[in-house]
Amino acid sequence: MAKSNFISLDSLSFQDFDENSELIPLMTPEDEAEINNEILPNALPILPLRNTVLFPGVVIPITAGRDKSIKLINDANKGGKVIGVVAQKDVDVEDPGINDIYRTGTVARILKVLKMPDGNTTIIIQGKKRFEVNEITTEKPYITATIKEVPEAKPATDNKEFSAIIDSIKDLALQIIKESPNIPTEATFAIKNIESNSFLVNFVSSNMNLLVKEKQELLEINDLQARAMATLKYMTIEFQKLELKNDIQSKVQSDINQQQREYFLHQQMKTIQEELGGVSYDEEIEEMQERANKKRWTSEVELHFNKELAKLQRMNPQVAEYSIQRNYLDLYLDLPWNEYSKDKFDLKRAMRILDRDHYGLEDVKKRIIEYLAVLKLRNDMKSPILCFYGPPGVGKTSLGKSIAEALGREYVRMSLGGLRDEAEIRGHRKTYIGAMPGRILQNLKKAQTSNPVFVLDEIDKLSNSHQGDPSSAMLEVLDPEQNNDFYDNFLEVGFDLSKVMFIATSNSLNTIQPALRDRMEVINVTGYTIEEKVEIAKRHLLPKQLKEHGLKSSHLKIAKPQLEKIVEGYTRESGVRGLEKQIAKMVRHAAKNIAMEEAYNIKVTNQDIISVLGTPKLERDKYENNNVAGVVTGLAWTSVGGDILFIESILSKGKGTLNITGNLGKVMKESATIAMEYIKSNADEFGIDSEVFEKYNVHIHVPEGATPKDGPSAGVTMLTSLVSLFTQRKVKSSLAMTGEITLRGKVLPVGGIKEKILAAKRARIKEILLCEENRSDIAEIKADYLKGLTFHYVSDMSEVLKLALTDQKVKNAKTL
Repeated sequence: MAKSNFISLDSLSFQDFDENSELIPLMTPEDEAEINNEILPNALPILPLRNTVLFPGVVIPITAGRDKSIKLINDANKGGKVIGVVAQKDVDVEDPGINDIYRTGTVARILKVLKMPDGNTTIIIQGKKRFEVNEITTEKPYITATIKEVPEAKPATDNKEFSAIIDSIKDLALQIIKESPNIPTEATFAIKNIESNSFLVNFVSSNMNLLVKEKQELLEINDLQARAMATLKYMTIEFQKLELKNDIQSKVQSDINQQQREYFLHQQMKTIQEELGGVSYDEEIEEMQERANKKRWTSEVELHFNKELAKLQRMNPQVAEYSIQRNYLDLYLDLPWNEYSKDKFDLKRAMRILDRDHYGLEDVKKRIIEYLAVLKLRNDMKSPILCFYGPPGVGKTSLGKSIAEALGREYVRMSLGGLRDEAEIRGHRKTYIGAMPGRILQNLKKAQTSNPVFVLDEIDKLSNSHQGDPSSAMLEVLDPEQNNDFYDNFLEVGFDLSKVMFIATSNSLNTIQPALRDRMEVINVTGYTIEEKVEIAKRHLLPKQLKEHGLKSSHLKIAKPQLEKIVEGYTRESGVRGLEKQIAKMVRHAAKNIAMEEAYNIKVTNQDIISVLGTPKLERDKYENNNVAGVVTGLAWTSVGGDILFIESILSKGKGTLNITGNLGKVMKESATIAMEYIKSNADEFGIDSEVFEKYNVHIHVPEGATPKDGPSAGVTMLTSLVSLFTQRKVKSSLAMTGEITLRGKVLPVGGIKEKILAAKRARIKEILLCEENRSDIAEIKADYLKGLTFHYVSDMSEVLKLALTDQKVKNAKTL
């Protein structure tokens, strides 16, 4: 006999046969008819199979290793060679009983018995008929049971549906053999030569890759057509899996071929580059390693860098991820890890620099020098986080530059105005296309030190959107307890920001998140007086504009009186930006005359100012007379500094309604209502006939209706205006006031006192009414700002009216 390859019971499948297997004759219709005519015995020895199910007509090899199975095979081989074969429910049961086997099996004839060298016995058996176990007669030395035949319902010979199913099974079997690399092509001839339909179904069912349970379900189907349909269903699933598997293998093979091709091309390019004298990728990596050895970073950062560098070495330089990884490592090498500039703690020099660059702002300079002194004494380089708060154009941003020069540190400025993406602060994850680190790290990379003076400009103008809240991301940046390990999404490791001196600038504290404001030391940078603006223009603005326009100091001279006229007539601000623009106009006028060789006055006169800048546009800031009842001057705070405003009120015959106009906010309207109700409640005390309130309508207006106005500080002004209106008494001349009122007539303190005082001085106000509790605010203001002003401190409205209203009636007073 030729050498045979028999299949173990544990891995039996049609696909496991190869071309060296012995060919076993297929069943002919005559064999099938002979089997069908055989009469089954009443009792049979039962052989449990672990991993397979035997179908009628099918020939399979079985390896038996259990003593019971070997004993059964030997006895049957000596006798009639007929046994009952059933599938075992659980393969792990070593000695199966009646409950461990299926009740339906196949009668088998032993065709051949082979003794194997390892002691096992291999038999070749052929299925005959299906049977069902009736009753177990003995279990020793092996299971013996009485059986009964299970009849099979076969369709009629002219059944077209059954014929179509059989044809489909044949076609699909041939396709599976063709697609599967594990099935020999000889199996095609076997399928084509099967003439019996029932044997075809059983043969295919036996050799499919199915679970024992699924094969057992097929065996137990009594109707041949139903079994054929179920077999076709399983074949379809197996064919789809086979197609998918082949498709995946084809794609993988294609990818491998492409990678090999790219590798060889890369090696050729590398060789060509080296021949031409270009830098190879290996040299780039070596250069990175050399730069990394010079870095003073922590062991954690060094470990991370080396890991990422090793990843770069393993990458194909032609893939897109290579450039991303290289940029990532370049950032590591460019960042100033633990690299600090040496601080210069010469406080006298620092004071000279601040005085040189900024005129005035004495209180601010004092606070800055105090902070520098603390830095010098602590000597731990941990920097405070300052916030310069004040109107535009007063020098907040340039103060940061002066501090950097005084300390000898690098200067970095980052504008936060309109920033609405959190990734601008924290960076993007490097997996995204076009990912970059946040602007904090980008600016430190430019500065090349880890302790620059970092100006966060316009921090109050941070906004948020669906892309995150940048102000919340700034909490970590500006918290001394957290920023020593600031996490940037792109960098993926912590970076120490604790030595950076952050200086934020803001025009308003109201729009800054409370938690963010709490992390900063707020220094109020207030506006300038007229005298200070004139001095700043003389020392800084005029020389700067002359230089920028290519002129010398001998080409144009503007004396202090003319500068003062420009300040008063053409600017209305706390800072000096508008003033600089007006001076620039004067300088451009002179430059034009020089370029066109036309005559002009080197020493600017008042008439020259009017001819160049036009007529004064902002004289409305001046105090108006007190000839009209109900017109009172108030003091207001705006985002550009202090301002004066006029409260006007008028009576008209009607039913006692109160109208309020002038684009006023809710709080300001409430102040007017409170003032009106207080007057009605105390009409007798003020000498006002209560019938007036029912016969006349009252209209309160605040000029400049296009400008929104709000706040409680106009309360005293509105009440004074109404009392003056109802009594027709004159308001004291050159007087302005500010303060909140209550229904009881109490006067409450308000803010922005310094800005309001500067506005009063610009308007030539002589006397100012304030709440008693604002006295402490006046004490903090430099004495130079208070020259020429008289302050009256009050706590009740009766005091306000005694000071503000005279006993003299206005001209053409109405009789009410």
